[in-house]
Amino acid sequence: MALASVATIVALWTIALTGGDGGDDVTAPWDRHRLSSALVPERYNISLWPRLNRDPNSGLYIFTGKSTVEFECVKETQLILIHSNKLNYTVLNNTHTVRVTATGGGSAPGVQSTWLQMDTQYLVIQLDSELIPGQRYQLYTEFTGELADDLAGFYRSEYEEDGTRKIMAVSQMHPTHARKTFPCFDEPAMKSVFYITLTHPPGTVALSNGMETEIVNTTVEGVAVTQTTTHTDPYMGSPVGHRSGTRDYALNVTGPVLDFLQSYYNISYPLSKSDQIAIPDFYFGAMENWGLVTYRETNLLYDPLTSSIRNKETTVTIIAHELAHMWFGNLVTLRWWNEVWLNEGFASYVSYLGADHAEPAWNLKDLIILTTIVRPDQIGQQFDVISYSKGAAVLRMLSDFLSESIFVQGLSRYLNHFAYSNTVGNDLWQQLQLVVEANNVSLPGPVCDIMNRWVLQMGFPVVTIDTTTGAVSQKHFLLDPESKVTVESPYRYEWMIPVRWMKSGEVQRDRWWLMEKEAVNLEMKTGGLWILANVNVTGFYRVNYDLGNWERLLTQLDSEHQVIPVINRASWWTMLSTWPGASVHFQVSPNFHAWFHSAQLISTSLALRTTSYLLLETEYMPWQSALNNLQYYDLMLDRTDAYQPMQNYMRKLVTPLFLHFKNITSNWTRVPDGLTDQYNQVNAISMGCKTGLTECQSLTTAWFKQWMENPTDNPIHPNLRTTVYCSAVAAGDEAEWEFGWSQFKNATLASEASKLMSALACTKNKQLLQRYLSHTLNPAMIRKQDATSVITSVASNREGQSLAWDFVRDQWEYMFTQYGVGSFSFASMISGVTARFSTAAELQQLEEFVKQNSAAGFGSATLAVEQAVERTRANIKWLQLNQQEILDWFNSQSRHQTQRHCADTRLTCNKDE
Repeated sequence: MALASVATIVALWTIALTGGDGGDDVTAPWDRHRLSSALVPERYNISLWPRLNRDPNSGLYIFTGKSTVEFECVKETQLILIHSNKLNYTVLNNTHTVRVTATGGGSAPGVQSTWLQMDTQYLVIQLDSELIPGQRYQLYTEFTGELADDLAGFYRSEYEEDGTRKIMAVSQMHPTHARKTFPCFDEPAMKSVFYITLTHPPGTVALSNGMETEIVNTTVEGVAVTQTTTHTDPYMGSPVGHRSGTRDYALNVTGPVLDFLQSYYNISYPLSKSDQIAIPDFYFGAMENWGLVTYRETNLLYDPLTSSIRNKETTVTIIAHELAHMWFGNLVTLRWWNEVWLNEGFASYVSYLGADHAEPAWNLKDLIILTTIVRPDQIGQQFDVISYSKGAAVLRMLSDFLSESIFVQGLSRYLNHFAYSNTVGNDLWQQLQLVVEANNVSLPGPVCDIMNRWVLQMGFPVVTIDTTTGAVSQKHFLLDPESKVTVESPYRYEWMIPVRWMKSGEVQRDRWWLMEKEAVNLEMKTGGLWILANVNVTGFYRVNYDLGNWERLLTQLDSEHQVIPVINRASWWTMLSTWPGASVHFQVSPNFHAWFHSAQLISTSLALRTTSYLLLETEYMPWQSALNNLQYYDLMLDRTDAYQPMQNYMRKLVTPLFLHFKNITSNWTRVPDGLTDQYNQVNAISMGCKTGLTECQSLTTAWFKQWMENPTDNPIHPNLRTTVYCSAVAAGDEAEWEFGWSQFKNATLASEASKLMSALACTKNKQLLQRYLSHTLNPAMIRKQDATSVITSVASNREGQSLAWDFVRDQWEYMFTQYGVGSFSFASMISGVTARFSTAAELQQLEEFVKQNSAAGFGSATLAVEQAVERTRANIKWLQLNQQEILDWFNSQSRHQTQRHCADTRLTCNKDE
């Protein structure tokens, strides 16, 4: 099904939104940030009428609505609290038109008074007598809201098609925005059944979670309209995409992904349809609305002529992620956001399995290792990289030590047992335990005892192996070994750690469990052999060794690196690193790469030596992992004497890879065959040009110039466009930037526009960067959903970092108050513009920024601001400790390379060369 000329779309997420009284008795119920458990919703009848033209009186786009929610009273109360935000209720006789009736015609209390409690976002209804436990009631309201362009709740998205401006009415309910669309019990445990009626202009299409039960043309208030009624009772349809051609790939892979998931879960798809739709203006990458998944255009639409292989992989992986939620998250829903890690971690883990099934030649399953509260304004902070990456990592570890078949059996049992209800994390562990016992699986303890240590304890352990004695120990990783953990743990920061290991290339048959702080495994006393623990990185922990074993591993890498599994070669830097600014809350992301040597576990020189073997490496995963982690060096050193020696070293390192791809692509006239080879070709060009490899810069500049001379015929392969555009814009000046801007504004495919949007931030011209930043405040220039990305892209440019930071400070109040929670990702913006901070002056500026804006607060960016301060302090300390050693090491490598060049070419070299 394609979109009509003007579409009205309502993606009403099954309002998984928990009970609990929340707060103590001295706090008024309407001042508590959690709903009372006295009332339980059972069904909603919602009517919404979005106006797709401005209201002549207010000049705003508005919507009107009517809601009847039926609920059961389970505890005597004289108060109804229901979430409501930015909704205006019809007033008659100085009171809101709010009515309470008893189901079945019995008597019901009268409404004594109503008001809106702004801080807790409640519509408060005081009754003149008690609601009776066991009785069902109905609450009726009429309301009006603004169909704003803030990307939250029920909002407006605009786009152009064939030169005509079009408007869509779209909903984004997750995590706390359903209350901005209609009054509701907006917590995850308050699941319900929804009957939705949408009133919309004739000729437009209305979609919701369920199948349409009735579509009628009628007249309302003298206006000819169409009314579409749907419901979400679980009773399959085709995906909805966008323009013909760009939706075909998504359509073709959705079937195989759904087939895989039904088989994997051993539960049929629970709904009557599965629609997927691309939205021009959308805050998240995608949203798993039950039966109607919504996506950013870049994540769903794929054009075989202009999209890259990366776009293609993104499409299938995100589709698999969102469809995995149809069961894990929608069919079975967690009670509260504090366990969102399980929801998102599971979908992230399964997405690789589903995508691998749809594209088996790509071997996507291995790529997972590279990626691996109660106030309304705090809930959004739960949905960060931690939730996705740590959750996926610990579930992958669980599947490995149970075996995939046992894991899947337990998962199916869990989903069947709790279908259409809510759970806590321990419910999954209990169902897995029953399967473990039924299959006589040997474990060192109950599943819940093993797993709670991983999910309830902050961070992860470091396993240290001494191959001279066989001594093995575990320790909670701390960035600063002198710091104290502020979050106590009932497990005393000890983990039950499954250790797969190999000795000099031979994988040991039995998994060994490290159960205590210290233990001895005499088989790990190796003499002259090397050992490697955490084979294929199935465990969520880091490994350190005695210096002798490190030396033997480095020797193996330099002589015959293929003996070490590619996933371990890819994790080499992850084993040796983790980022300053580690989170202080429950899960510390493995992608917060703070260096092991900053925690005084290994030397800086040893960490850097692990890169030297990359001269011989052509596999994507090791290169990508190294580049991910070397990015921190790039950020910290770009204003120091060590920066240019590092660039020289990296240029020497990447040159063989660049020439490798030049050779296998017949001088860049074709693309490599495999997915990961195509990705690594991009790495070779990107790093080659960035580090000043003349042949690379000439290549990308020539391609871009050729395109500028004939704008209708782009000669650059879609896979290479992101890096070529950036390299050419960086090497050029105003002409190249203006050409890129015109192509961006005229791009008809979102993925192409995204590539150009990123490249425009690569210019070295500060005036152009300043102009580009200013465009983020004008939605006609840069869509609100993309503003954060533009600002952080400018900040990632050495020439633009200070400009971006000044811009954020100058415009913070305006952006924060005018754009609101749904438009900007304030957390990622703060993280992006402060990523390079490593001086006392920058720390002072950041602290002053925090102080100046503390009264208004930082909303969803609160945690990001705290982490930015913590990370800046850690960066300052890291530079003080390591800058000189790094400079000396890179200089020594430069001398070594010069000496080797002289020896290889048999030249007489000057001492200064």
